[in-house]
Amino acid sequence: MLILTINYVPGKEIEALGIVKGNVVQARHIGKDIMAGLKNVVGGELRGYTDMLNEAREVATQRMVAEAEKMGADAVIGVSYTTNSIASSAAEILAYGTAIRFTDGK
Repeated sequence: MLILTINYVPGKEIEALGIVKGNVVQARHIGKDIMAGLKNVVGGELRGYTDMLNEAREVATQRMVAEAEKMGADAVIGVSYTTNSIASSAAEILAYGTAIRFTDGK
């Protein structure tokens, strides 16, 4: 599945199938919170949170792609990601875009 942040596929004629999305709500781990608090004092990257958000983005992307595949899409264009705080200890990652089918052959 081709995934692009641009709103077209260079050199291809396309048919829009509709909006697709995938999301995940990820909660923080108490152990990571304690380590992050310590790291916050001395500065530096909070690697545990970085890894958690990277994993959540991957899950959201996979769910978006699965929705596009159910529609018979060849690609998803205009892909964007958003993050929202759901609670003090959880965040939502949302991936969304437009599912398309190539109309001029693959």
